[in-house]
Amino acid sequence: MKNIKLIYILPNLFTALSVFFGMMSIIASSQGKFEKAFIYIVLSFIADGLDGRVARMTNTQSKFGLEFDSLADIVAFGVAPAMMLFFSIGHDYGKFGALVTGLFVVFGTIRLARFNVTTENNDPSVFIGLPIPTASAVLASFIMLNIDLNHIFNIYLLIGALGLGILMVSNVRFSSFKKIDVQKNAKLKVLVSIIIIASFLYLYPIWTLAITLGGYTTYGVMRAIFSLTKIRRAK
Repeated sequence: MKNIKLIYILPNLFTALSVFFGMMSIIASSQGKFEKAFIYIVLSFIADGLDGRVARMTNTQSKFGLEFDSLADIVAFGVAPAMMLFFSIGHDYGKFGALVTGLFVVFGTIRLARFNVTTENNDPSVFIGLPIPTASAVLASFIMLNIDLNHIFNIYLLIGALGLGILMVSNVRFSSFKKIDVQKNAKLKVLVSIIIIASFLYLYPIWTLAITLGGYTTYGVMRAIFSLTKIRRAK
């Protein structure tokens, strides 16, 4: 019985780690240590990815785990990147900077609530609206990129953060990669692609993350625009 109870605790342990790293990121941002804040968000991203997989592998999914994960995501992927944005550039733009910071958290919370009530009815191959962990990673990586470039994109970054918030509550569909069926002859190409991306991550982590995640987000938006255009032409 003790082993069984321990198995149920395991996925929640990763969720606890995710929210802990999120809090550490907030503290680091308040101290102006943005590189540390970014690393903690990445660690939260990893922990969040593991908790669901561990729960499915051990068949220990629960309503408590679902609610705990959502609350953890609000801190780790809503508040943490928003505070990173505010302390790095948002405070220089007064009410507008504060507004964008707040809206990112509000839209992220709405995204999580909508996901919880519709997850059973959705196609598992797509996400409806940009997932909050992805939005967080995109925002954090571009904040670091902006810092590396001596803050030359400050206002554009704030507008982009607002755009990410809107995408989270939109009906734009983004690939989930959960049900991808890789053909046998394409597996080698996928492996090579992963190795190349991992190599660039080692050499240029910030640039690689920003370009890769930004490309993923842009692809979803462009695909939605193309679909709408196609439907209108058909009518």
